[in-house]
Amino acid sequence: MLLRRFLTPPIVVSLVYWLRYRAKISPRSEVDLTDNVKFGAHCVVSSFCKIKAASGSLILGDSVEISTHCFVHADTGGVTIGDHSMIGPLACIVGVTYNYDTLDRPVALQGKISRGIRIGKGVWIGAGAKVLDGADIGDNVIVTPNSVISNRIPPNTIVQGNPAQVIFTRR
Repeated sequence: MLLRRFLTPPIVVSLVYWLRYRAKISPRSEVDLTDNVKFGAHCVVSSFCKIKAASGSLILGDSVEISTHCFVHADTGGVTIGDHSMIGPLACIVGVTYNYDTLDRPVALQGKISRGIRIGKGVWIGAGAKVLDGADIGDNVIVTPNSVISNRIPPNTIVQGNPAQVIFTRR
């Protein structure tokens, strides 16, 4: 895995995912070349994105678009993004967090946990938004720019803020 990550030219990674899934991966992005990553048809990963899935599964539905400078990290809990979802520039989707239960040990020594992330179909995540471990975003949700999601968001809503709260229900 280490050799594959550092010695495989980005154009080869782009070609492999094109041949395997017909996904358009920019050679200027950094995507793990692993069986843990599964793209739906016609997915797009733009320049300067980092997609990490060495420890867990990352499953993207059909026609998912990930804009420039995004970071996606799937750990043991996995990350799933539904069909026709869009991730705006500079968004972060991080499927792992640290334990912080005890005060007698530093947080860095307490280990990590990964509950996973589920993003529904037709979701639009705005620029700079953060989706944290344990988030469950329903279908057709719009996440406004710079919002932080760490819990369940009902379908057909628009959310905003830190923590994100429903500001409008779409009908």
